[in-house]
Amino acid sequence: MTTTGKQRVLYRQGTGFWRMTAKWIVVFGALYLLDGGLIRSWGDALVWAVIGVLLWVPFGIGVAWYPRKDHLVTLTTHELRVRRKRLPMDRINLLHVARLWLEGRSTADERPVAEWTRSDRVVWVPLLDGRAYGVEFRDPAAFAKIFGDFAVTACGGPEAVRARAATATYPEPRPMRARSSDSGSWADLLDLFD
Repeated sequence: MTTTGKQRVLYRQGTGFWRMTAKWIVVFGALYLLDGGLIRSWGDALVWAVIGVLLWVPFGIGVAWYPRKDHLVTLTTHELRVRRKRLPMDRINLLHVARLWLEGRSTADERPVAEWTRSDRVVWVPLLDGRAYGVEFRDPAAFAKIFGDFAVTACGGPEAVRARAATATYPEPRPMRARSSDSGSWADLLDLFD
């Protein structure tokens, strides 16, 4: 947990660009070392480094990283920021999040959060207007725990959440498709093909 300016950062997820690049270097570096040390000469094995560099842009960036570029997520006490889109906490239905968290669930599906595996999956963030905004996470259980705990605290604690949930009525959140051309974001090249 860190502090930026006056906002306390509760959760941060990067795009994974450097992780992808490091894996790319490890794979082609291992091929270079294996070929140069055991099979051929070091000069002949240099072809693996060249192949790795040439394939890095179209496949490493274009295929492996570009579809996940929207994974840049920052959760603070004031907003949830997904890439350039900002969702202020006063637009998010924190009571719904807190109620589900106290039941051991989250907005992704009906399975308990404790049973989630560490893999890419969408967690739906419910908004007060009845819509739900989908955010993709590499470790959704970690985000659900932090967001659930924050929602319970923001709503006044477990007892206050149970009391308010018993009397409050709000629409069941409906998933909406997240687009980069929503307000606060610039148009994305791939939006031209939608």
